Amino acid sequence: MIRNIGIVLLPFVWLLGCTSAEDPEPAQPGDAASSEAAPDAASADGAPAAAAEDESVTLFDGTNLDRWNILGDANWELVNDYVRADTGNGFLVSDLAYDNFELTLEFFVNVEANSGVFIRCQDPEQIGAANCYEVNIFDTRADQTYRTGGIVDFAAPAAIINTGGRWNSYEIVADGSRLLVTLNGTVTVDIEDETMSSGPFALQYGAGAVMFRNVRVRSL
Repeated sequence: MIRNIGIVLLPFVWLLGCTSAEDPEPAQPGDAASSEAAPDAASADGAPAAAAEDESVTLFDGTNLDRWNILGDANWELVNDYVRADTGNGFLVSDLAYDNFELTLEFFVNVEANSGVFIRCQDPEQIGAANCYEVNIFDTRADQTYRTGGIVDFAAPAAIINTGGRWNSYEIVADGSRLLVTLNGTVTVDIEDETMSSGPFALQYGAGAVMFRNVRVRSL
C-alpha cells in the first residue's frame, strides 16, 4: 500500500508539449523474466537490508507500492499499470539496499519534466546527487552536460536522446566500480567509479509529469 501521504485521485492534465492531454497508450512491457521472491525489507538494526545475490525481483508491476517508501510530498498515484505524479517534490525509495545489480524500468515524461533514477543512495531519508548516483531524466536541464542519460556530476551522456512525450527504457548496471547506463537501447554511460558501493534506489518526481512502470532488479 502507499504510505505517508494522502492520495487525491484527481484527473491529471498532462502537458506533453503540443500533444494530446490523454494518458499515453500502454506499450508492450519488456520480456525480462522475474520472480516474486520477497526478501526481508530491513536488517536487524533497522537499516535497509542488502538483496540476495542472483535474485530477480519485480519491484513495481503497477498494482501496489509495497516495496517502496515515500519521501517528500509528490502526489504519487497508481493508474493502470504505472505510477505517476505531477505536483510536489519527492521520491519513491526502495525498501532494500543493493550493491551489484541490473535495474530495468520504463518511464514516461513530458517535455519539461525533471526526474531521475538514483542508485546506491547512502541515506534513504536524504536523497540527492551528493550521496547517490543520479541517472538523470531531465531533457531541458539548464546545464546540458548531465542531461537525460547521464549520471549527474560523474558522466555526461554519450548520446543526446530526448525522452519527452513517449515511453522510454532504462537499463542500469552497477557491478563493482563499473556503472553502465543504457537508454532506449543506446549506451549513454560506461564508467568506472568507486564513490558509492551500496544503497537503495529512488525514483524522483521533481517537475512536470512523470510516470514509471515495469521496475525490475537482478542482483549480480
